[in-house]
Amino acid sequence: MFSFNMFPEIPRPFNTQYKCFSVSMFPGNERQDVERGGKIIMPPSALEQLTRLNIVYPMLFKLTNKKTKRETHCGVLEFVADEGKVYLPYWMMHNLLLEESEIINIESVSLPVATFSRFQPQSEDFLDITNPKAVLENGLRSFACLTTGDIIAIQYNQRIYEMCVLETKPGPAVSIIECDMNVEFAPPVGYKEPERIEKKEEQEIDPSNMMPESTGFIAFKGQGNRLDGKKRKDSSSSDTQLSKPVYVRGIPDYEYNIGSLKFLRNMKPIKNKEEKNADEFKAFTGEGFSLRKSRK
Repeated sequence: MFSFNMFPEIPRPFNTQYKCFSVSMFPGNERQDVERGGKIIMPPSALEQLTRLNIVYPMLFKLTNKKTKRETHCGVLEFVADEGKVYLPYWMMHNLLLEESEIINIESVSLPVATFSRFQPQSEDFLDITNPKAVLENGLRSFACLTTGDIIAIQYNQRIYEMCVLETKPGPAVSIIECDMNVEFAPPVGYKEPERIEKKEEQEIDPSNMMPESTGFIAFKGQGNRLDGKKRKDSSSSDTQLSKPVYVRGIPDYEYNIGSLKFLRNMKPIKNKEEKNADEFKAFTGEGFSLRKSRK
């Protein structure tokens, strides 16, 4: 006769209290792998008890500080701690407001798989990272679950960046083991968007004022002096008004080839000595004329 149980045994929850310590108090070599992640070290007796209770993998736990009623969730890395003790990352003890050797309650839980999470960096220095999303995804590989409201620690280039978990879906606590999760970032704490400088209204420009000033010789320009040494009377009517030079617009290049570049420079053409001497201005030169007829 063969018989089978039609009603499989429901796994009983694991619920125990331990004295908690930070990873820096763990005997032996320094365990940086625990400090960088979201998993704890438990004693061997916890593994035996979990095996008898038929706990489903992955093993996830809810940590509770009953004094402050602060909660968080984590995974387990190893079962090598001393009996009656557990070792936590420093950031986890800080979130739970725990001191060394205080009592913590550990309970086994089953969490839904994460589909979305939103993080807020606690420093503007996180914006200096070239690819922050890739850095976060790489850091979350050492985590088993996330809890809304926790401030986790991510290490990158020998620096620790703190990230606040603002939101998780489909619940306030989720498992991130072998999941496809969308990640978003909120502006860092203290970040201010640069103010936009409004362009001033462009004033109407008179095209005649844009003409270049004449740099050559202008006749009868300057102040006059009397031969007797007396001061000259200022009169607006006597001042000569200088006319602005005529503005000549450029002639388009009808022989322009598409794809070619031309570098135009304001260079004066080289003239022959005769043309150069003819163009130069010389004062009091030229032919003279007399009003009286000469007697010859």
